[in-house]
Amino acid sequence: MLLIGVALIVCSYMAWNIGANDVANAMGTSVGSGALTLRRAIIVAAVFEFAGAVFFGSHVTDTIRKGVLDFGDSGFSYELSQSLMYGFMAALLAAAIWLTIATKFGLPVSTTHSIVGGVIGMGLWIQPSSVNWAKVSEIVMSWVASPLLGGVLAFLSFIVIRRVIFNHEKPLERTKSVAPLLALPTFFVLGLALQFKGLKGFYKNLDDAGLIDSSNWLPPKDGSTFNPLLEGAWIPLNSLLVALAIGSIASTILWFVLRRYEFKEEGYAGVERVFIWLQVITACYVAFAHGANDVANAIGPMAAIYDIATSATGTLSPDQVDVPIGLLLLGGAGITIGVATWGYKVMDTIGKKITHITPSRGFAAEFGAATTVLIFSMPFLAVPISTTHTLVGAVVGVGLAGGASSVDFRVFGKIAASWVASLPVAGGGAVLFYVLFSGNPTNVAIVTLLAIGATGYFLVRAEIEEAADELTMVVTESPEEIDSPEGFKPTPFEMFHNHAKAVEKTVDCMLLAVTTAAEGGDASEHITATIEAELEADNIKNELREEIRIGVRITIGHENFMQMIGRQDRIADYAQNVAEQLSFRPLFENDEARKKLVAMGEMVSITVAKYEETVEQMKNLSHSGFSRKEKGILFELIKEVNLLEHQADLVEMDAASIVFSQGDDDALAAMHMYRVLQRLDDVANACEMAANAFLVFLNK
Repeated sequence: MLLIGVALIVCSYMAWNIGANDVANAMGTSVGSGALTLRRAIIVAAVFEFAGAVFFGSHVTDTIRKGVLDFGDSGFSYELSQSLMYGFMAALLAAAIWLTIATKFGLPVSTTHSIVGGVIGMGLWIQPSSVNWAKVSEIVMSWVASPLLGGVLAFLSFIVIRRVIFNHEKPLERTKSVAPLLALPTFFVLGLALQFKGLKGFYKNLDDAGLIDSSNWLPPKDGSTFNPLLEGAWIPLNSLLVALAIGSIASTILWFVLRRYEFKEEGYAGVERVFIWLQVITACYVAFAHGANDVANAIGPMAAIYDIATSATGTLSPDQVDVPIGLLLLGGAGITIGVATWGYKVMDTIGKKITHITPSRGFAAEFGAATTVLIFSMPFLAVPISTTHTLVGAVVGVGLAGGASSVDFRVFGKIAASWVASLPVAGGGAVLFYVLFSGNPTNVAIVTLLAIGATGYFLVRAEIEEAADELTMVVTESPEEIDSPEGFKPTPFEMFHNHAKAVEKTVDCMLLAVTTAAEGGDASEHITATIEAELEADNIKNELREEIRIGVRITIGHENFMQMIGRQDRIADYAQNVAEQLSFRPLFENDEARKKLVAMGEMVSITVAKYEETVEQMKNLSHSGFSRKEKGILFELIKEVNLLEHQADLVEMDAASIVFSQGDDDALAAMHMYRVLQRLDDVANACEMAANAFLVFLNK
């Protein structure tokens, strides 16, 4: 009983780690794109993960995960079964601790490959000849094959979206007509994947009860043809018809919704609204299928331990063992708690640090990943791939659609290294724990509690408090924040545009100060307003820089984006300097010169307004996936900013000529007005430099 009690603790710990790490498969891109807030992601993931694990998780499990160990057909002796009982415990504990380490550093690793690594390690120690190296080779090959195919499919999916929708003159109208067509293949693939992955255990249970023949619904292991009308088809006709029905119904519903839905958003914001719906539905499927399949990574070894410990002969069942409903509940609850407490760390990596994600990009990534998982699950391939690896590859593929600089390959390199490390680290840990257990339940209890306690102390102690604060924050979010698009955290490009608007507000206040001073009035109120507006712009700038500093991936790279922020901020700095100059002494007493000064201020204000429009277009360009149409518009706006700056130069020359030709009688006042003109010219020049920095976008 002691051994079973400790095994339940380790099983719960493993389930918690699955929720904390693997949940990013379902929710990372949705949170990163803003399709779901963190609170909603936790709720959605918890509901669908738990439902998949408890109601549709397999009630029987393979005794050896993914067939990596083969002990022959002679059955399991008492000695071998007892060794395997402690070996499964060691593998489960080693895999769980490895997942904790990976999650601590925000690295999305495969929970399946982690537990497989532990099983391989203990198998090598107990009986080296039992390791199925052919199956291990397939797993190693999947490290390359699944991310590559997922990346290619996601890349192509987004390219289609960009060419068909974002390059269109009226992208929102185009989306209304094209989105239902996109929904058909999307939900067709999800319908097949749902049957073959999420409902696989459910179909087998119905077959065992004599209600259906699962061979008419699930791909047979000995299939030999693509023809669904023939016996042994890799994709049975029944499954095809159900998937087609799901796709057709979803497409029809979306068509009706789009006909009647009144978009509050315009342009690309409206387009992304449609993809938010599609992305959230896709994320719900991934969470459900993940719960139904990957709960076995926690309860599979536990079920084997329970089977041996409670067997009258002390031996392991040769093929499959029953999974009590209590274990499914335990696994589902553990995954749910893991999602809620530590899931945000890996979500942050997938959603922000690899590349910039929008709802349309997130949808393309999830569609590419789901299609890849479906392809590799077919009997003609039957390669055990990782959903984690596939989705990371899909996210990289979507990023590459915006150019190589859109992807942070340093982050991807760390993730790939963690994939390679999963098997040897979990395997080595399993051997270590197996030796320490020494086949003694008391040793198992002591070693397990010390290992989990040490891991918690060194890795999780500070993080648990942070996670609790994070959970409290998302749970206490107001309904208004959650239910409105404005409640979503703005992207860096949107924050950059917000900063541009704050800069424009600073220049508007400056213009009022210049006009008032030129008319002989008291400009102190407007000078103060200019200083306050510049401070507001500074606050947005600092918030944006912090967002970039913590690792949010920017399409053109952090360094380029930081330089753009600095150049834009300089516009507000110069505008504040103009206002401060006005407070030093009265302006030159010359009506014509003062009119020219106001004209210069107005010309500068027009230039800044055009620059703000250019920043907004840059935001649109990033949303469009750098479509040709939006590049052309941005280029024209940059040209207009340059032309307006040139006109401002001409106005300054005209004003300066009057000041110098008629300022002999009051040289100090004339020189003071000339300094104000120079500072105004600095504002216009800063606009030109900031706008020209956007030319890098046109080369993507």
